[in-house]
Amino acid sequence: MKRPKRIMRNSILFVLIGLMLLFAQACSTKSNSGNETNGKKEEAKQGGTLTVVRLSDATKLDPHFITDIPSANIIYQKVYQGLVVPDKDFKIQPLLAKEWKIVNDTTWEFKLRDDVTFHDGTPFNAEAVKVTFDRLLDPKTQSPQREKFAMIKEVKIVDDYTVQLLLEYPYAPLLSILASQEGSIISPKAIKENPENLAKLPVGTGPFVFEDWKSGQEISLKKNDKYWGKKPNIDRVVFKVVPEDTTRLAMIETGEAHINDQVPVTEIERIEASNTMGLYRTEGLAVEFLGFNVKKKPFDDVRVRKAISHAIEREAIIKGVYNNVGTLANVAMSPKVFGYSDKVKPYSYDLNEAKQLLKEAGYEKGLEITLLTSDRKERVNMAEVIQSQLKGIGVNVKIQVMEYGAFIEMLNNGEHQMVINGWGNATGDGDYNQYNLFHSSSQGPAGNHFYYSNPNVDKLIDEARKETDESKRLKLYEEVMQKEMDDAVYIPIRNYEHLAAYNKNVSGFWLNAANYLMIDDVVIK
Repeated sequence: MKRPKRIMRNSILFVLIGLMLLFAQACSTKSNSGNETNGKKEEAKQGGTLTVVRLSDATKLDPHFITDIPSANIIYQKVYQGLVVPDKDFKIQPLLAKEWKIVNDTTWEFKLRDDVTFHDGTPFNAEAVKVTFDRLLDPKTQSPQREKFAMIKEVKIVDDYTVQLLLEYPYAPLLSILASQEGSIISPKAIKENPENLAKLPVGTGPFVFEDWKSGQEISLKKNDKYWGKKPNIDRVVFKVVPEDTTRLAMIETGEAHINDQVPVTEIERIEASNTMGLYRTEGLAVEFLGFNVKKKPFDDVRVRKAISHAIEREAIIKGVYNNVGTLANVAMSPKVFGYSDKVKPYSYDLNEAKQLLKEAGYEKGLEITLLTSDRKERVNMAEVIQSQLKGIGVNVKIQVMEYGAFIEMLNNGEHQMVINGWGNATGDGDYNQYNLFHSSSQGPAGNHFYYSNPNVDKLIDEARKETDESKRLKLYEEVMQKEMDDAVYIPIRNYEHLAAYNKNVSGFWLNAANYLMIDDVVIK
């Protein structure tokens, strides 16, 4: 039976995208794993509690409402699972779906596993998939993730273990978005009986079951003894909130805790010199930037945004604040993400040009602005460097440091003027950056904390997510990123390198390129 030519082209496109992501990940020169550092395979010892220490608590645990990776990290591939999953090389693999096929440009069919149950005993089937996505796509739910799946017109049940996703238009990176935490499948019983409770009581199909959340202190998960796949080696995992950087590392060093996946770059030498600690490093998909709220004065004037852009010496931040951990960014998209272009250039460091632009905007005598940052050590240090740099053009910066949850809330409410922020791509595809960060419909919790709106930019982003020709998509992303740079919406600072400190008594964990902590194979000596 012949396949339509367009379907064949689509299949080839997905293979090519997968190969590109595989090649990008394979090119990493700084990647190593806490359990593979010596090239030895550890014996799978059973039992024990894994303790992960973190800077901040989660904000919520409902995948339809999570807007930050630290919160998603608690549940992704632990409590919740999706139809498909990215492997270590970000190639898409089966998970709750055994296989899939492209019926036509706008119809994808998934064959589901028939041996899976949710943590509350509800069977996983086609109805569960439909209930999950119907809730996500229902405007009444008001999910900030809705626009990420806006291309899905209908979820059609074919039989108990076959489901079709009917799309409004062809969407090349569908599998990658289904593999992200936003694609988590939720218990239909939990959705129907108490959907509001999902923010604090997640119910999925994963290898770990939610146990307890002591707000501001810790979140614990326990091994799912009825898990359909290979069961974890450990009995429990506890995500403990420890705000002080030095205390977290001391806990790792003594063995009181096992993993710290939020390591200040200033502590690298201490970790490497320790007999009991190891350092995990891997390139990531995230980008850090200085963003403007373009609806707030004085940043509603593009001349002011350009002036600030010309006054930031980005190289000094990479060297002085980050000790050359990560690389200098040129756009709000990592070189490891499909859609990246090195042809888009940030504004040059030029104080005279900055002063001239401020004069044209009516701020010849200077101005005062507020810079918002979370309480992560490097970001506070970066804020102080930016404060010092902007004094050179007569701009006085007040630094506002907020605990992570309050920081996210301020961004979602649009209460900031200027912010140090980052965007962690969870799919490896440029649509996840562009649609969420810059599309008008994503303003607020969905990711567009610039509150930026440009009809031409929206049009190009929409075209790119519908385009199935790889080379045309790349050109569209290059064009739209240039327009965003022309509008001086943000200042790109750094392509992430993810760090984790671990006690040498633990092995088997790894961080994927989206900075999710993977613990399925963890062993505690």
